[in-house]
Amino acid sequence: MLPIRSVRVSAMRLVIARCTVDYDGRLTAHLPEAVRLIMVKADGCVAIHADGGAYKPLNWMNAPNRLTFDDEGWTVTSPKGETLRITMHETLSDTAIEMGIDPGLQKDGVESHLQELLAAAPETMGDGMRLVRREYPTDIGPVDLLLKDADGGTIAVEIKRRGEIDGVEQLTRYLEFLNRDPQLRPVRGMFVAQEIKPQAKVLATDRSIEWQVVDYDELRGIEPKEPRLF
Repeated sequence: MLPIRSVRVSAMRLVIARCTVDYDGRLTAHLPEAVRLIMVKADGCVAIHADGGAYKPLNWMNAPNRLTFDDEGWTVTSPKGETLRITMHETLSDTAIEMGIDPGLQKDGVESHLQELLAAAPETMGDGMRLVRREYPTDIGPVDLLLKDADGGTIAVEIKRRGEIDGVEQLTRYLEFLNRDPQLRPVRGMFVAQEIKPQAKVLATDRSIEWQVVDYDELRGIEPKEPRLF
């Protein structure tokens, strides 16, 4: 048997293999033998996909983590003690691609304007809030707003037109990177959108991320069409 070796990923790696997968962490899970796509991103994220289920992986491990391999398969270990074991039975394809620096998501008109409005009036997200920077850079892309609260604490704000689970996951990844900076940490997160799905609210609360629903027209100073009592 080959010795276990640690792998540093510097490119997107796509492997199609007949494999079994075992996860051990907050719970245990097993994927029986089948052909699957294994995606390893340059930031260290590992995701296992089936030929179905749209964009959602069957199992995954977010960065940061440690990837090791031996002659039987791969082991992904997180700092929290979670382990994902991928046992390879047959490798059908193994490709590594250098993707370069991604320019980031181009916001749609409403989302981009929301960011501008909130940057101009950070106090709408809490008393004493002040803007540090828009599009604050991280190794995996820019976070929409970086703020300071009245006590000098740092807040990373992710803004969406419609807040869903993937937006909370995105902010979680930003927070992992921002909290590595001793000049910023501790950094807490705030998820802001015109509409936030119930599942996203639950996930955000579970991860100690604040969430806030904002009114786009109100931020623009437009009076509501429906009369109000107060």
